[in-house]
Amino acid sequence: MNFKAQTKQNQLLERISTQHLVVGIDIAQQSHVARAVNFRGISLGTPLHFSNNDIGFSQLLQWMKDLQETHTLNDAIIGMEPTGHYWLSLAASLKERSLEVVLVNPHLVKKNKENRDNIPSKSDIKDALVIADMVKNGYYTVIKDTSEVFIELRVLMANRESIVHRLVSVKNQIHRWVDIVFLELRQVYKHLIGSGSLATLRLFPTPADLQKLTIRQVIDGWKTVMKRHSGERRAGELLALAAQSVGAKHAEKAYKLHLQQLLAEYDLAMDQLQVIEDEVAGTLVRIPLAEPLMAIKGMSILSVAGILGEAGDLSGYAHGNALLRHAGLNLAESSGKWKGQMSISKRGRPRLRHALFMATMALIMNDETFKRQHDVNVKTKSMKPMRSVMKLCGKLARILVSIARSGEAYEPNRVLPMKQIA
Repeated sequence: MNFKAQTKQNQLLERISTQHLVVGIDIAQQSHVARAVNFRGISLGTPLHFSNNDIGFSQLLQWMKDLQETHTLNDAIIGMEPTGHYWLSLAASLKERSLEVVLVNPHLVKKNKENRDNIPSKSDIKDALVIADMVKNGYYTVIKDTSEVFIELRVLMANRESIVHRLVSVKNQIHRWVDIVFLELRQVYKHLIGSGSLATLRLFPTPADLQKLTIRQVIDGWKTVMKRHSGERRAGELLALAAQSVGAKHAEKAYKLHLQQLLAEYDLAMDQLQVIEDEVAGTLVRIPLAEPLMAIKGMSILSVAGILGEAGDLSGYAHGNALLRHAGLNLAESSGKWKGQMSISKRGRPRLRHALFMATMALIMNDETFKRQHDVNVKTKSMKPMRSVMKLCGKLARILVSIARSGEAYEPNRVLPMKQIA
C-alpha cells in the first residue's frame, strides 16, 4: 500500500465543515490569546486574552459559546502550537470537555505569518489568527489518543535522556580534572571511567596522596572497594608516576573537593540510570508489540522503548512512511540550482529520529539481512554509506509498522528484494 501525504491532507480538509468555529490559540506561559474564524477564514469576534488556569479556560469556553450562538455554528475545532509544555494543561482540559483539539507545526506558523498582511511583524494576536487560518486550511495534526503505557514510556525515555546528558557531562569533567591534577593516570589506566581508575581517584586522588604510601598500602586500599584489584605491578607503576607527576600542585584541597562532588554526581547518575532502565523494561512487558520487536536481532530494549515511547502504538500508522514523516526522516527535494538533491526534512520528533537511526545502525551490525542490504547499497549501487543508512531507516520503519498492523513476526528473507534472495 502506497502512502500519499496528499490523501491525508484532503482528509484533514474534509473534517472542517461550514458549521465549524475554527479557533486558533497562541500559547504562552501565563496568558494565552485566542482568535476565531469560520470555514472561509473570515475573522469572527474580537481576540480573547485568557490566563493559563481554570478561570481562564472557562472564559475561553464561554467566548466560544457566544461566538457559536451569534454566528449559528454547531461545531468547533481548536488549534494551537505545541509550545514547550505550556499547551498540555489547556489541551487536556479541552479534550476532557469533548472538544476537538489539534496541533499546528511552529515552523509552518512562522512560514505563514505574512499570508494576510504581507508584513513580517509578529504578535500574539496575529499568531493566533495565523494558527486559526492554518487549521481552516488543513495544516494541522490530530492529537492521537495515546494509552497511558506509551505516555509512561515517553516520560521515562525523556528522563533517561536528561540523565545520560548529565552523565556524559560529569565524565568529561572527570577527564578534565585528571588532565589538570594527575595526567599520568592515563598511562596506568586506558579507561579513566573504569573500576580501577575510579577506585584510585576515590581513595588517593592526587599524586601527593600516593607519594605517602607503599605498594602494600595501595593494594590494601583497593581491596576495600574492589573484589579484583590491579596487583603489585600496577601499584608500583602508579607510585612511580606519582613521584614524578607534573600535575597541578596548588589548591589541592579545592581540587579534591571538586573531584568528590564529581564522583558523587557520577554515582547518582548511574544509580538513577539503572532505576530508569529497570522501569523501562517493566513497562515494555505491558506492551504486546514490544516482544516481537525485541526478537529482531539487534533491537535492544532501549531501541524499542525509544521508538514506541515517541511514536506510540505503531498499528495506528497507515504506512511506514507515515512513521518516517512523524520522525522527520522523510525526504525533501530541492529545486532550482539544486534540483534533484535530496535530504531528510527533520520536521518531526528528534528523539524518534535518533531512536530509528540508532536501531538501524545496530541492525546493520547484527542482522545479516540489513548488513547484506547495506553492502549492496554501498558496494554495488555506489551509494554513500550515510545515504544507505537513511534508506534502511525507511525500510525499518515500514517493517515496524507492518509487524504492528499484521501481527506477524519478523522474517528476514521477506526484507530482501527477490533477486538478492535468489
